[in-house]
Amino acid sequence: MHRILENLRGIVDEANCSIADGPIFPHVTPREIRDHLARYDFSQPAALDRVCADVEHMLRDWHVQVTHPRYFGLFNPSVTFASVVADTLVAMYNPQLATWRTSPAANEIERHTLEFLASKFGFPRDASASFTTGGAEANLTAVVVALTKMFPEYAGGGVRALKGTPVIYITSEANHSFHKIAHMTGLGRQSLREVATDACLRMDVADLARRVAEDRENGFVPFIVSGTAGTTAAGVIDPLPELARFCRSENLWFHADAAWGGAAILSPRLKPYLAGIEAADSITCDAHKWFSVSMGAGMFFCRHPEAVTATFHAETPYMPAETPESLPDQYTRSVQWSRRFIGLKLFLSLAERGESGYIEMIERQAHLAEVLRELLQRDGWRIVNATPLPVVWFTREGSAGHEFDASALVAALRERQIAWMSAVPHGATQAVRACITSFHTTEADIEWVVQEMKRLL
Repeated sequence: MHRILENLRGIVDEANCSIADGPIFPHVTPREIRDHLARYDFSQPAALDRVCADVEHMLRDWHVQVTHPRYFGLFNPSVTFASVVADTLVAMYNPQLATWRTSPAANEIERHTLEFLASKFGFPRDASASFTTGGAEANLTAVVVALTKMFPEYAGGGVRALKGTPVIYITSEANHSFHKIAHMTGLGRQSLREVATDACLRMDVADLARRVAEDRENGFVPFIVSGTAGTTAAGVIDPLPELARFCRSENLWFHADAAWGGAAILSPRLKPYLAGIEAADSITCDAHKWFSVSMGAGMFFCRHPEAVTATFHAETPYMPAETPESLPDQYTRSVQWSRRFIGLKLFLSLAERGESGYIEMIERQAHLAEVLRELLQRDGWRIVNATPLPVVWFTREGSAGHEFDASALVAALRERQIAWMSAVPHGATQAVRACITSFHTTEADIEWVVQEMKRLL
């Protein structure tokens, strides 16, 4: 055990020093990996240290290095060392957070951490909050709790007991987990309504009002609107104050999906862009995105604790009784039953860096996106998305009558190990998407990538 742990320490040290100098994108085929894994037929035991070394080799060579400072892809960030330590401690003690009685310290650490963030979002002290596996589970929780709150007959009779088909309102820019959620909840994917967006890809409140009125006239039952605070693709923040007012006036549940943009609530400079989120009925926020902790760590916040209780209430004789103080057990307040101690990685990271450290990290990444925008525009690129968050879409005119080929540029950037970006459609044209996801990224990285792109054109 000591030898293996010592080896792991060496691996961590080497990874921290070498990832920035190594490749970002792996060149490997499924057959190559499967042939390598064929040596493990599990018929005989193997030395753990040798297997660990082999797995580390596979992860180093056959993995998109999302913690690389020039990985500008989806929001899979570099992770705080505190979260690595947290995952190790959790695995060692293996607490089960279904009940308070079995894991009192772990449950209280999570409660303390969630209360801190709930207050930042402007939620009341009695708001319900829980850690989730990720944003998809948090969004699912929002829809199920909203159904329970809006339709008392749903708890006993399900969707078939309702007098009309409930309808969910999103935009085409919303996270696609809602398509699966509509399927899983029995509402059906046809219950989704994609509201139009304005020129900046924000939800059009006038079109939302039109769609809601039209649905009601046709016998449908509108019940939830999900506004996004930082869309996955373009970093767009929907008009949250207007959505909050509209939902209140129409008796609709207002959900704010702030899976990655929600961390901006800590930043004095960025927080004003999230104005209106304090009026939401529920919020999704992922710590494994802009809070930069290891996968997976989602969070769900709800200002209606009684609706959460009604949704997930359960009684069984084999679970320990609630605490004398009548503190709630998490298996009666969330989708999960058995649950890992997810929140320690965020608690340790917040404790180590402090709020000021997180503010510096978040605002620095937003600043680096501004640097990227300025350098791109100086070199003739056109920025096509509008957001204060660190995601940049850019395109340019093609040469000699040819359209700009974003896919070809992205492929060349990966092939030459310059950077990992993605090609995205922007109307009839193609754009490149770059998102600053790593706190290891520097201005020098940004400048070098822009310079190398100029050479590729």
